[in-house]
Formats: sequence, structure tokens, C-alpha cells
Amino acid sequence: MTEQQRPDGALTPEQEQQDLSELARIRREKLEQLRADGKNPFEITKYERTSCAKEIVDRFDEMENQTVRIAGRIMTWRNMGKASFIDLRDASGRIQIYIRINDVGEESYAAFNTWDIGDIIGVEGFVFRTRKGEISVHAKEICLLSKSLLPLPDKWHGLKDTELRYRQRYVDLITSPEVKDTFVKRSQIIREIRSFLDKRGYLEVETPVLHAIAGGASARPFRG
Repeated sequence: MTEQQRPDGALTPEQEQQDLSELARIRREKLEQLRADGKNPFEITKYERTSCAKEIVDRFDEMENQTVRIAGRIMTWRNMGKASFIDLRDASGRIQIYIRINDVGEESYAAFNTWDIGDIIGVEGFVFRTRKGEISVHAKEICLLSKSLLPLPDKWHGLKDTELRYRQRYVDLITSPEVKDTFVKRSQIIREIRSFLDKRGYLEVETPVLHAIAGGASARPFRG
């Protein structure tokens, strides 16, 4: 056992950081190759969507076999050779996408196989239910909208370091639906309270949390 190895075989923080740096380097190389091929994903500023994940799931009975255009982030990936399933997450929720080489074409499927978890993509296809009963979109066209240059935390464990979660809220919101749901509910509650009081003539006044002037009846200013 080397100095950096743990008894349980888990990676040390130093080894994990090295792995993350290597993955980030590979992703940046992919971005440079895309740019060299004239396919810079960051130049795409608009993608016309017709639906969102939650709408498709909630309205499946009336949307089955309809063509939809959605966009979202790749969260999981199951490759079966000439066909793949991915979980796509947008602001409304998650939906499964079925991508087959015979439908999107060899060139698009080859490009798709170079994409990574965390990338944001656009999908056009029809709504259907798999043999296992999962509501999905059968892709006919796919495109890369934005390249994720840093890998996301492991899907099973998420972001567990509390301090890191507070420093990188954007990652926590991407990988933890329950955390995002809390933020959404908080925003909705504040909006309703504000609307309720505003209709009754109350005036909202913001109070400073940090202020240059010391205040308070018995508070003492900090000294260096």
C-alpha cells in the first residue's frame, strides 16, 4: 500500500484532485477540437424549445407520438453500442432520451459519443413509452448547446462536503433535486408573502446585513 492509499482502497483527496484535473484537461481538449472543426458550442445563443421535461411527463396521454424539441443537461448515460439512453434534466425536471444511430445518423451519433455528462444538449424527437413503461423522447436530431468543462460529482453520492456545497451552490443545485426544490419553494413563499403585503399597502424596506457604520444599542464594533 502506498502512502497516498487508504486501507479501504478509496482515493485520497490529493488523488481525487488529480483525477478531476485530468478529466478537466480531457474536456478542454474536446472543446478545442470542436472549435477546430468549426463547431464551437458556445457560439450557439438560442435553441427553440417546444416543451419541457415535466410537461411531457404530465401530459403524456395527449403528447404521445408528438414531435417535441427540448433542451437540458446530460445527467446519466447508458450506452449499448448503436443505441443509448440518457437522462436529460432541465429546469422543470428529468426525462429519458433514446438515441439510435439509425435515427440521428452516423456522424451525429459519433459526435454524441464524444460528449460528456454535464453537457447541455438540444433534442428533437417524438414522445413514446419504452417497453419498461418509462416515458421518453425518441431522438431524431441532437445538437450540443454547451460544453461542460468540469465533471459533476458522482450521481450516487452527490456533493457531500458541507463547506464545498455552500461555496459551490451552482453544483449543488445541478446534482441535488431536493436542494433545488427547497430553493424553489423558498422563492415561491417569499413571492407570495410579498404579494400579500403589497396588496394591503405595506412598504418593503431592506435592512442592511453588513454596514460600514456600527449600530445597535449595546453592540461594539470589531477592532483589528
